[in-house]
Amino acid sequence: MTVLDLLKKHFGYDQFRPLQAEIIASVLERRDTLVLMPTGGGKSLCYQLPALRFDGLTLVVSPLVALMKDQVDTLKANGIAAEFINSSLTYPELNNVRRRVQRNAVKILYVAPERLALPGFLDFLTELTVSLVAVDEAHCISMWGHEFRPDYRNLVTLRHALPGVPCIALTATATEQVRHDIAEQLEMTQPQDFLASFNRTNLTYSVRPKRNSVDALTDLLDEYRGESCIVYCFSRKSTQDLATTLCERGLSALPYHAGLNATVRSETQERFIRDEVPIIVATIAFGMGIDKPDVRLVVHYDLPKSLEGYYQETGRAGRDGLPSECALFYSYGDKVKQDFFIEQIEDPAEQRNARDQLARVIEFCDLQTCRRKYLLAYFGEDWQQDNCGGCDVCLTPREEFDATVIAQKILSAIVRTGERFGIAHLSQVLRGANTKRIRELRHDKLSVYGIVNDFSDSDIKELAGLLQAEGLLRKNNREYAGLSLTSAGRTFLKNREDLTLTRAKQAEPAPRTISDSDPAQVWRRRYTPPSIADEQGDLSVDTALFEKLRELRRKLAAERNVPPYVIFGDVTLRQMAAHFPQSRKSLSHISGVGAAKLERWGEAFLEVIRSYADEHGLAERPVPGTRHSREPQGSKVSQKSSTYTATKQLLEQGRSITEVAAERGLSLRTVVSHIEKLVTDGEDIDLGPLLPASDRLEAIQHALARSGATVLAPVKAMLGKDYTYEEIRLVRAFMHQSR
Repeated sequence: MTVLDLLKKHFGYDQFRPLQAEIIASVLERRDTLVLMPTGGGKSLCYQLPALRFDGLTLVVSPLVALMKDQVDTLKANGIAAEFINSSLTYPELNNVRRRVQRNAVKILYVAPERLALPGFLDFLTELTVSLVAVDEAHCISMWGHEFRPDYRNLVTLRHALPGVPCIALTATATEQVRHDIAEQLEMTQPQDFLASFNRTNLTYSVRPKRNSVDALTDLLDEYRGESCIVYCFSRKSTQDLATTLCERGLSALPYHAGLNATVRSETQERFIRDEVPIIVATIAFGMGIDKPDVRLVVHYDLPKSLEGYYQETGRAGRDGLPSECALFYSYGDKVKQDFFIEQIEDPAEQRNARDQLARVIEFCDLQTCRRKYLLAYFGEDWQQDNCGGCDVCLTPREEFDATVIAQKILSAIVRTGERFGIAHLSQVLRGANTKRIRELRHDKLSVYGIVNDFSDSDIKELAGLLQAEGLLRKNNREYAGLSLTSAGRTFLKNREDLTLTRAKQAEPAPRTISDSDPAQVWRRRYTPPSIADEQGDLSVDTALFEKLRELRRKLAAERNVPPYVIFGDVTLRQMAAHFPQSRKSLSHISGVGAAKLERWGEAFLEVIRSYADEHGLAERPVPGTRHSREPQGSKVSQKSSTYTATKQLLEQGRSITEVAAERGLSLRTVVSHIEKLVTDGEDIDLGPLLPASDRLEAIQHALARSGATVLAPVKAMLGKDYTYEEIRLVRAFMHQSR
């Protein structure tokens, strides 16, 4: 059986993700292999699939004890014999697993690194036929990594105990220095290095000012009701307090930190993984073992300690490839808190490293250019695009402005103060602040003192970021962030050149019906990259059926005491709810439906789909890319066209949007999307009775005209909480119809 056959049979996929085939080929050639692949890129498959081709056992070393059961449950659901050995097992359970391993009844065995140090365990392994050693989260072996684990240093003894056994080391985040350290510590022999792109196209990144942050966080979480979310905090106390506050505001949230006893932590994690509680509030310092593929939102309520940690933690969002969001709340006060703890580090080298890592996080927060590009550059990836379409900087409408005068003032202030101060102090000088430090430095006597009165502190900080991106100034030192002029900056200042820059579009005076909310504070958008849109964006997922399938999944998972995603992931359920498979053959074409799952749960899901399709008169829609999808459809009407037609017919009968949604079992959002599609396709629909009241209609039209109507998040931000995305989209369709 080929590796592609095994991929389809056990995992339900027709093709590999980028680099997976090459990595698997390297492993099957019994070569030492080092894999750097982002979370959600499919690292586990790189050793799980070769394990099926090898005669002996594949040993997986993982630091995440809490995840082992879920990973083993998932493998078993896919028809693969797997077990784990860790401290959660009772003595009889441990002996049972050991006996199964000795009988060659297990293909993949997960162990914690601490287990290898226990007396007799290495001897046990040497008696087995081990074909492959996989080291997951391999950055933990390096003292330069952000999650160093001393027990990982003992893995070299495993290599010595199993001479000639190939090793694959996998990590989602590691600098070049860490990668070199991994290979050295594991004594890898001329390892094949595979570096996948760090670009998680399905994630959006945003940095938000930490003002009224609890309200802003509550609003953001409210947008994701019913979805899984993780909120990271700096301290145990803030974790506990924030979880309590969110519960008081009607959200279901639980805290998770190292101060809780192991039983509470385990129960909390189980409830989150099993979709019993949607929000986990966790400390940044305590690594959560979360392998949940359907986390839709990750929030850093406080500053992360490093960009590696930030990337790793945001990587827990959207592991299934569906659009997900990563938001970071930033204030200078959080930096001060981090500085205090860095001061407590006694080792000078460690302290310098901590300061440098924090400074990179601050740079990321202060960016006026693409955040995705900066992240990728940090990991050594040259990304040529200037607009990613998936971060707050790139998504915010921008405008050109004449920056000549203010740029000259900022650069002059840098020169006059000796090119050694940060932008916070320079801004105070420019705006004429009467502080003790300014007086002590006699900066109140400078010609640049108080020469700016038409820009705020935040404006000046933003402008400094733009000037840095323009190459006119630079930071002397990441730790202290002192600014100096570049040679280009000196030429600009000397020659008094003109300068045009772009900035976030400034809000115009709003009509009475529009709130004064700052769009930057409430920006939000779910980004769907081309790769996702091509596969899922045009599926017209029936949300009512999707919820029925989720309910069935929850029931089956509870009966088997496994997380819901072990049964099927959201991507698989979405495809079912879009294509309406009516037979086992059709269901087998759905991504993620392998032979074992088809046999075990196929009929249960088909029963729900058939019943729903019969009730609503919906025909099966073939899955693109399969042989069945290329067969003639005859007189059958596709699900997509039939669902739009059904919506149109009800509207023509004079039904309201709410009535259409209720009768069809759809969400308001889905019905409005049908209307938008029908209007775009030139269908004749009378939108007049569906539009909001005249004052609201006028306000929405004005906001859409100001924003260009391409991205709705800024429009929603200008209008405020009283307006819904649905009525904005409806008015946009009306404006399109009226052209």
